[in-house]
Amino acid sequence: MNENKKWFALYTRPRWEKKVAEMLSRKKIENYCPLNKVVHQWSDRKKIIQAPLFTSYVFVRVPEKEVILLSQMSGVINVVYWLGKPAVIRDSEIDLIKAFLGQHVNIGIEKTRVNVHMNDKIKVIGGLLREREGEVLTVKNRTAKVALPSLGYIMYAEVDIANIEVMKRVIPAEVSMSYPLSMAQ
Repeated sequence: MNENKKWFALYTRPRWEKKVAEMLSRKKIENYCPLNKVVHQWSDRKKIIQAPLFTSYVFVRVPEKEVILLSQMSGVINVVYWLGKPAVIRDSEIDLIKAFLGQHVNIGIEKTRVNVHMNDKIKVIGGLLREREGEVLTVKNRTAKVALPSLGYIMYAEVDIANIEVMKRVIPAEVSMSYPLSMAQ
């Protein structure tokens, strides 16, 4: 039964994400190692390679009582904890990562901090990321670079401005004068 299974994150040795995911699969343990299609440039050619999106992380879906046992597996350093307990990751977060990776190539991620100051808070109203909330990082021409928080990281993609609805306008006093009046209102 899947009712008692939850997603957890395993912290792996560097460059062991794919190996750990393969070992988990051989043991028939549901896992997900998000792979990012990245264009890699060699001196004589370019090639698209599959690189782990989250360095040193593999996600597993197991009952909570079993997740601790996985920390003893070869290549796994530890289970990721939050407030003294293994950190539970919502199914919707895993689904969002899967959908995002299915739609975009060469995705960038940035580690977020608790004290990050956000700009406009938005909701995507069209396209694959519909109903997702995030923040606008930059605006250029008809697209906005939008941050979509997930698992303590920011996945970002350029989204057509027509597919964005502003939920809360946040303009610091020192920045407000640099925007045209139509944008600052």
